[in-house]
Amino acid sequence: MKGKTGLFTRGRISVVIIAAVILIDQLIKVMVKTNMFMHERIKIADWFYILFTENPGMAFGWEFFDKFFLTSFRIVAVIVIGFYLYRIIKRRLPIGYIICIALILAGAAGNIIDCVFYGMIFNNPPAPMIAEFVPFGTGYESLFHGRVVDMFYFPIIDTNWPHWMPIVGGEHFIFFSPIFNFADAAISCGIVALLLFYHKQISH
Repeated sequence: MKGKTGLFTRGRISVVIIAAVILIDQLIKVMVKTNMFMHERIKIADWFYILFTENPGMAFGWEFFDKFFLTSFRIVAVIVIGFYLYRIIKRRLPIGYIICIALILAGAAGNIIDCVFYGMIFNNPPAPMIAEFVPFGTGYESLFHGRVVDMFYFPIIDTNWPHWMPIVGGEHFIFFSPIFNFADAAISCGIVALLLFYHKQISH
């Protein structure tokens, strides 16, 4: 009975984390998309902005592959990670390790929703107009070709290189220029925690 209780507890924790991350991620994205125009920014602090952008690529705006291939790959990856999560829950591995995998799965799933559906349910007006929901299938793109909504921007250091420096002297420099979303953050936190605390589990 104790073993089953542990299994169910880990399963419930995983489900709650996945559901919470996806819900929070989608709420933030919909709020930004339906209240801000493209590239609009809201200053929270000198080192933190809400900056509305969209990207057709991977996390943090990186773009390497065809959109349909990328979305399909994400779906396959989520299925594989989900199956792996189910297996490690049954094996009763450390709860922290399970939480890390759940965060990665949830983040990937959150971005998949954008890729698969956002092009079908939102229009894409030019700035300063704001996007609106439209009847399914009448949006700015076809199924699987939606763009991922990003909004968190942390230009922690925004300056120019000293003029005396070779090659880059005088050029503008921003430390941490990627713009990302809550799903990206969940994926990154899960991966970093795995690398820092769960070497043993990763290597087996």
